[in-house]
Amino acid sequence: MTSPLLRQVDRLQRSQPSQDGDGVKIQRIHDFGGGLDPFLMLDELGSDRPDDYLGGFPPHPHRGIQTLTYVIHGGLTHEDHLGHSSTIRAGDAQWMHTGRGIIHSEMPLTDSQGLHGFQLWLNLAASEKMSQPDYRDVRSGEMPQLAGDGAELIVLGGTWIRSDGERVDGPLNALAGSAGVAHARLAAGGRLELESEAPTLLAYVFAGELQVGDALVPAGHLARLGTGDRLALASAEGGEALLLQGRPHGESIAHYGPFVMNSQAELEQALRDYRDGTFAG
Repeated sequence: MTSPLLRQVDRLQRSQPSQDGDGVKIQRIHDFGGGLDPFLMLDELGSDRPDDYLGGFPPHPHRGIQTLTYVIHGGLTHEDHLGHSSTIRAGDAQWMHTGRGIIHSEMPLTDSQGLHGFQLWLNLAASEKMSQPDYRDVRSGEMPQLAGDGAELIVLGGTWIRSDGERVDGPLNALAGSAGVAHARLAAGGRLELESEAPTLLAYVFAGELQVGDALVPAGHLARLGTGDRLALASAEGGEALLLQGRPHGESIAHYGPFVMNSQAELEQALRDYRDGTFAG
């Protein structure tokens, strides 16, 4: 039997300030060139100043992706042309499979700690770009957890396996690229070791500082892991991260605003469909 090979950071990417929707201030990481395949973009919304986010995201279209929204503090209310209307709060998540097209809005809510949350874009394979749209809420109580040594892993989707073989399956089981998404929380001196042979493995540190493999990763940075079969996390003072794993599609990516397709011609068709009113069926 071969010994486990610890995965090491092979690229570190710092989030950049940006804004979207009606002036919502965010920290953004994106790569539409395939470097994070099947993931495309991760936005972190975090502020205790309502003026930074209360404008929200008025109605807008999407085609060709999935979105996953996860709230740490505050909340978001979602409405779309299919008739879905719901609100998620701290610890909850929303998953949206846009397929051939969804027109939706997301309006922020606040609590005593302001708003803090994430939206992840996952690319759909070419065969799924024009599929039927779908939507689902997941409440915090539906998310299983794995414990470590002074650590916990909250599993939103996919399969996650601790180094001793204990595994949990998250409620979101239809993520593009066979993806998995989890929230790792480490106390001071905490450690967590997971099995992962997924071709794409990422860790976005958003609080404190984490040791990812042999590298120290500060908050606001996305670490991409190289080859291996184990992920080791540790923290001297405590820290938190979103963990992402998946299988690349290995397909061409054409991106324009809220649309992600495989060719320029498909993007132009999406724009025509939106202009002539046939976009959402």
